[in-house]
Amino acid sequence: ELMTGYTMLRNGGVGNGGQPWVLRWSSRIRLTWLSFTLFIILVFFPLIAHYYLTTIDDADDAGKRIFGPRTGNELCEVKHVQDLCRIRESVSEELLQLEAKRQELNSEIAKLNLKIEACKKSIENAKQDLLQLKNVISQTEHSYKELMAQNQPKLSLPIRLLPDKDDATFPLPKSNRNCRLHNCFDYSRCPLTSGFPVYVYNSDDYPFGSSLDPLIKQAFEATVRTNVYVTENANIACVYIILVGEMQEPVMPKPTELEQQLHSLPYWRTDGHNHLIINLSRKSETQNFIYNISTGRAMIAQSTFYDVQYRPGFDIVVSPLVHAMSEPNFLEIPPQVPVKRKYLFSFQGEKIESLRSSLQEVRSFEEEIEGNAPADYDDRIITTLKAVQDSKLDFVLVEFTCKNQPKASLPTEWALCGERDDRLELLKLSTFALIITPGDTRLVISAGCAMRLFEALEVGAIPVVLGEQVQLPYNDVIRWNEAALIIPKPRITEVHFLLRSISDNDLLAMRRQGRFLWETYFSTSDNVFSTVLAIIRTRIQIPAAPIREETAVEIPHRSGKAAGTDPNMADNGDLDLGPVETEPPYASPKYLRNFTLTAMDIYRNWNSAPGPFHLFPYTPFDPILPSEAKFLGSGTGFRPIGGGAGGSGKEFQAALGGNVPREQFTVVMLTYEREEVLMNSLERLNGLPYLNKVVVVWNSPKLPSEDLLWPDIGVPIMVVRTEKNSLNNRFLPWDEIETEAILSIDDDAHLRHDEIMFGFRVWREARDRIVGFPGRYHAWDIPHQSWLYNSNYSCELSMVLTGAAFFHKYYAYLYSYVMPQAIRDMVDEYINCEDIAMNFLVSHLTRKPPIKVTSRWTFRCPGCPQALSHDDSHFHERHKCINFFVKVYGYMPLLYTQFRVDSVLFKTRLPHDKTKCFKFI
Repeated sequence: ELMTGYTMLRNGGVGNGGQPWVLRWSSRIRLTWLSFTLFIILVFFPLIAHYYLTTIDDADDAGKRIFGPRTGNELCEVKHVQDLCRIRESVSEELLQLEAKRQELNSEIAKLNLKIEACKKSIENAKQDLLQLKNVISQTEHSYKELMAQNQPKLSLPIRLLPDKDDATFPLPKSNRNCRLHNCFDYSRCPLTSGFPVYVYNSDDYPFGSSLDPLIKQAFEATVRTNVYVTENANIACVYIILVGEMQEPVMPKPTELEQQLHSLPYWRTDGHNHLIINLSRKSETQNFIYNISTGRAMIAQSTFYDVQYRPGFDIVVSPLVHAMSEPNFLEIPPQVPVKRKYLFSFQGEKIESLRSSLQEVRSFEEEIEGNAPADYDDRIITTLKAVQDSKLDFVLVEFTCKNQPKASLPTEWALCGERDDRLELLKLSTFALIITPGDTRLVISAGCAMRLFEALEVGAIPVVLGEQVQLPYNDVIRWNEAALIIPKPRITEVHFLLRSISDNDLLAMRRQGRFLWETYFSTSDNVFSTVLAIIRTRIQIPAAPIREETAVEIPHRSGKAAGTDPNMADNGDLDLGPVETEPPYASPKYLRNFTLTAMDIYRNWNSAPGPFHLFPYTPFDPILPSEAKFLGSGTGFRPIGGGAGGSGKEFQAALGGNVPREQFTVVMLTYEREEVLMNSLERLNGLPYLNKVVVVWNSPKLPSEDLLWPDIGVPIMVVRTEKNSLNNRFLPWDEIETEAILSIDDDAHLRHDEIMFGFRVWREARDRIVGFPGRYHAWDIPHQSWLYNSNYSCELSMVLTGAAFFHKYYAYLYSYVMPQAIRDMVDEYINCEDIAMNFLVSHLTRKPPIKVTSRWTFRCPGCPQALSHDDSHFHERHKCINFFVKVYGYMPLLYTQFRVDSVLFKTRLPHDKTKCFKFI
């Protein structure tokens, strides 16, 4: 059936009798019409739409737009479309702003390019000007040097000409009694530039050496080994020294034997010129055995002289050597206060042989006036002193008969009574100590008188010497009238009145001077030997050898880290603190007056010198001329600085002023294993004007870390290694310190640059004092009868801590080499009190208090690790230190002051167009 239908359709009919062609035609018409309709729809409708979209929108009436685009608000009705629109608007605004900024930057770049070109031109011009100025400066310096060379020609040191070995051409004096330096001393062996070499004979090489006192001999040899002038080359020696006493009685050689042994010395050269014979006495009964010996032109130094034997200006009266091999015990020495003691004066002695029996005849006072042998005043002295004792107006103690056997003595000499300890106990209770010279005026000095003088000075009893003819030890270089009373024997009746009339201030001054003389010239064998050499060297006008400096052993370290500047340290407002040195460090001028001062100050006593030189000549090295370079190491010296050309305002800020307009200072910083704190402190010094260098005293046995990078602050940093951990290392006179001014500062101290600069300016006006920031004071504890250290705020002070203070390098020498060793030992024991010791020393020397600048009372950094001063025992130790130092010095040297220093125009109202000096609070 299916197949039949399909065949019918193919044949064009439906059924048996259909109309096939009608069906085919209608089918074709429908397909054509459908195709045409689709063509019209797909082609013409888009064209019509496009036409209306492009033409109808041109109508003026917005309401007639049929196919035109709608407004933005109409299109952004959907929420996400609105967000997109806002983003588009924001981006558009930012693009506009960036375009405006771009145009501004282009404009600024153009202006800066113009400025750069102008600066380049200015730099070129400045370079040309600088080059011209350098040429002018160079020419000026050259002209200045030429003028200086013309006016002060620099002389080279002369070539030293050694004399012949025999010195045969040296002229002979008429008599050895007339020997003086000009006719018995060969100056050709001692040129000014020789350095004063001294050759010391070995006494063991000669027979008389076995007769010497063992203690004297041992002490002398120990002193010789450490003396800077001693040489082993006898051919270049200036002076030859031989020790001949003290001799021991049983084995003492005969005078003729000793004379032959002296004349046989290898460098005696027939008459012994340039020789010094030393006869030291350890006991009061030492005999004058050299009196019967021909010593030729040799100088003699001993404690006993007759007038026919002593040659003024040639021989030397020395003090007895009591402490031969021991140092004085300062704890046993009584204090210098109170001024008045139990007894007004005391005397104990016994005369073994009177002058009458000595002369074998009786002389009257009238005969003495006529020029005959002197009368015996001792009887009158005994009568007068006993009358004073019986009057009981004052407590006095006089005894003219010894309770025990008196010591051996020379004829007409008052022998000592009792043992040394007993005599010292009596002198400790006496304000004055009477010393009666021998009745025989031909005996100008005796060992017994010298021993009485030694003991009186040791315990602070003011010597009263009866007999103006006496030649006291070192009398040609010491002003004895400042430490003792020398009264003629005929004034014995006026002695009591004279002693009562002396004021307490004068008594204290004389006692203090006597203590100084004893410590400096009498107390030890080193002092005695050095004093003898210094007298000879001063007489022949040879400068002293410089005192030694501590050699700085540098610890290698790396530097290169650029140091920043702490804003708190460098914020100085509009103040110009001074120029930061761009040239190499400038050392203080060398001390060039060695030769002139040697000639000028031969008879000048240091303690009586006026002005800034009024200092204590406290040295065992060369105690006669402290003004010489021996105290000043590299040669720097005190120079009093007054006002200058600094002016006011900016002129003052830009220049140091004063009489030495150019000067720098050295920072000495003590540290111990606090690397981070140290680095911060060093960085704070960056840009500090007038800084010469920084000496870091590394007080730890452990070396710094190898990877530690030290800051570059524009000046050298010298890291010094010490032998041991000691606070005394802070004040060692390191050879790397080339300036007179030293700023001692702790590694945790915080000081602003303006504070440091003001302290430096103040120190330059008071170079002999400590100038610093944190002040302290001492107080008397009435309940405990002792001294206390106090750090509370107060209206007065007596110390300035050296953790932030300026001082002169001079005091570093005195602290390290001259100050009693007992003080430095206590500093090491407590690891404390070095700042108190320095204040004691300076106040003791100058009799002036320190100077405090600015209102700062402390200088510690708030965040630094704990320091030694935070320990509870810190203050207890400082109390003990003060009381111990008072015992060593014998009195309290600290002085109070009630003011601090500010600049001249501090808080002064000035017109606005004027610049103030410094603004310190």
